[in-house]
Amino acid sequence: MNAHLRRAAVAAATVSLALGMAACGSAKEAGGGGKKADKKGPMTIGLLLPENQTARYERFDRPLIEKKIKELAGSDAVILYDNAKQDASVQQQQVDTMITKKVDALIIDAVDAKSIASSVKKASDKGIPVVAYDRLAEGPIKGYTSVDNERVGKIQGEALLQALGDNAGKGQIVMMNGSITDPNAKMYKDGAHSVLDGKVKIGKEYDTKEWKPENANENMKGAISALGKDNIVGVYSANDGMAGGIITALHSAGFDTLPPVTGQDAELAAVQRILTGEQFMSVYKPYKPEADAAAELAVALARGKDAASVAKSTVDSGTQKKVPAVIVTPFSLTKADIAKYVGQEGFFTKDEICTEKYKAQCDAAGLK
Repeated sequence: MNAHLRRAAVAAATVSLALGMAACGSAKEAGGGGKKADKKGPMTIGLLLPENQTARYERFDRPLIEKKIKELAGSDAVILYDNAKQDASVQQQQVDTMITKKVDALIIDAVDAKSIASSVKKASDKGIPVVAYDRLAEGPIKGYTSVDNERVGKIQGEALLQALGDNAGKGQIVMMNGSITDPNAKMYKDGAHSVLDGKVKIGKEYDTKEWKPENANENMKGAISALGKDNIVGVYSANDGMAGGIITALHSAGFDTLPPVTGQDAELAAVQRILTGEQFMSVYKPYKPEADAAAELAVALARGKDAASVAKSTVDSGTQKKVPAVIVTPFSLTKADIAKYVGQEGFFTKDEICTEKYKAQCDAAGLK
C-alpha cells in the first residue's frame, strides 16, 4: 500500500472511531437520567419513608414497594431502606448515604417537600433518578405517584356533611389539618374547604405540627375550651392518627355523644373506632397501585427508560413543570364499606380487625 493510501485508511478509521464514540455518548445521554442502563450485577434501589407514627408506612407501603421491585428487577435486586422518623435533616443525611452507596434509583416520601429539593438535586447531579412517593417533593424529580389528594379532602368534607345532616347549620365544626411541611396537607384542606365552606360554621381551624396525634389532642382541648363542648357538632380531621388524639380529647371533655370525626389512611385502630362509632369515617387509599407505580417508575428509570413509559399524566411541583405522574383514586370508608375491603391486599384481615373486644361490632357489620 502506498503512503497516500495508508494516510487515507488511517483517516477513515479515525473518523469511524470518532463517530462510534459519539454514538455511544448520544445513547447514554438519551437515557433520561438512567445512567445504570449498562450496569452489571443486581439493581439497587433506595427507599426512604418519612415517619413511623402512621402505621401505613411499615405495614403496607414498604413491603408492597419491596415486593414489586423484586418482581420487576429480579429476586437478586437490592433494596436499601431507611425511615426518617419525621426528621427532615435526618432524611437529607439518608439521601447522602444513598448517593454514597450509588443506588440505581431512589424513591423518597419527603418529610419536608421543600427542604428535600437540594438533596434531590444532589442525587440527580450524580445520575441517580429520584421518584417522589405520596408527597410531591421539589427539585428535579423524574417521576411521582400519589392519590388524588384534593379528592381525599372532598370525600372527607362530603362525609362530614352527610354525618351532620340537619346539625350542619346548628353549631360549629373544628378543622384539624395536617402539617404545613406536607404539600398533600394543603390539597386535603383545599378539597375539604371546597365542600364545607358556606355549609357549616368553622369555629376553630389548625395546621397541626408534624401530623402528631398529641398535637391534635392539645389543639382539640383548646378548641373545646374556646368554643364550648355544646357548640361543637363535628370535627374534620385530616388523618386517622390525629383523629385518635381528637377523640381522646372529646372523651376527656365528657361528651355524652361524640360528634362525627373524619380521618384518612384506614389505619387498623381507625377501622375499629369506625366499628364502635367513635370515628365516623376514614379514607381508604389503595396502597398497592401506588406502591406498584413507585416500583415501576424506579425500575424503569434505573434501566435508562423514560418515566413516561409508566406515567401517563403529569403534575407541576413548586420547582418543576410536567412531572410524569401516576395518580390513584381514593375511596370513602364508613362502617358500611368495611366488609368489602377486608382481606384485600393493602387492607386488614378479619382476624386483625375482629379481636375479642370488637366481636359484637364485627358481627353487626357483617364481618363474620
